[in-house]
Amino acid sequence: MVAVSAAAPAKTPANAQKTYEVSRADLPVSCPLPDMMLWNSHPKVYLSIEATGKAKCPYCGADFLLVD
Repeated sequence: MVAVSAAAPAKTPANAQKTYEVSRADLPVSCPLPDMMLWNSHPKVYLSIEATGKAKCPYCGADFLLVD
């Protein structure tokens, strides 16, 4: 049996928003993001955002914007 810590941060719902802002500290960017629940989401996909500052998830259509 595995004990679950009550202090563990809560995960956010996957694919709940249509636009996400990420920083360079968040690179590499994946959808769903690491702090999202994965059980009800699509497969993880890494997004190329460095060149243009934006990317769109091919699964859920969420837009990711690179902000500094």
